[in-house]
Amino acid sequence: MPSHSGLMTIMDRAARKAAPRLRRDFNEVQQLQVSRKGPADFVSQADQRAEQTIYEELSHARPDWGFLMEERGEIAGDPAKPRFIVDPLDGTSNFLHGVPHFCISIAVEEPMPNGRREITTGLTYQPLTDESFWAERGRGAWLQDQRLRVSARRDLSEALIGTGIPFLGHGDFVQWSRIFGAVAPQVAGVRRFGAAALDLAWVAAGRLDGFWESDLKPWDWSAGLLLVKEAGGFVTDYRGGDRPGERNEFLAANDALHSRLHKLVAGALR
Repeated sequence: MPSHSGLMTIMDRAARKAAPRLRRDFNEVQQLQVSRKGPADFVSQADQRAEQTIYEELSHARPDWGFLMEERGEIAGDPAKPRFIVDPLDGTSNFLHGVPHFCISIAVEEPMPNGRREITTGLTYQPLTDESFWAERGRGAWLQDQRLRVSARRDLSEALIGTGIPFLGHGDFVQWSRIFGAVAPQVAGVRRFGAAALDLAWVAAGRLDGFWESDLKPWDWSAGLLLVKEAGGFVTDYRGGDRPGERNEFLAANDALHSRLHKLVAGALR
């Protein structure tokens, strides 16, 4: 059984402390008070309370680290130290509509000697199923104490692919339509679940064979990117670049499927 590092223990404790209130609020979703944050983009009291709980736990344990959070934005810390990237409720629209596909996502981004910053620790926690997907760089990806590996499927005709569909005020409909038109006829199915952090965790767990989406925020993809990589998968941008966050394009799968998907996606965007 793998042992958590001290840092992962802190992150897991923060997520689990925020989870019970999310579960209660989900069961009373009709009574939630919701404020409008932007076009088709809502924030609930549940979201804010979860973020506050996570922030208090993490900042108490690492008081000199910075934060990048969905609701509060950026909170500066010691620039020489890591920072937490937090989404207290990825899949807010699902949550508010009573759809049980959402999660808490926490990642750690560390400064590297080359001047870049890299994700080195990631946690995706599903409060309703009590599933904790976690990864630390070089230590693999795990679901609780079970080692995760990406799907072994090599044939697109057998592959189930996840995606995120553009919606009001978000995303590039033309680009997505081109990719969908190239990918959908070649695969066993395409699914849009509405929580990218959890979708990427499912790629790491082999539940989805691949995934593509663009126009994501760092808190949507940071933990999931590490999970997929540590589970033996590949995550690139649509052109095959190895820093997908810089282009805000994400294509994830195992080696064989990624190569095939990349050809389809790149061809659709020529």
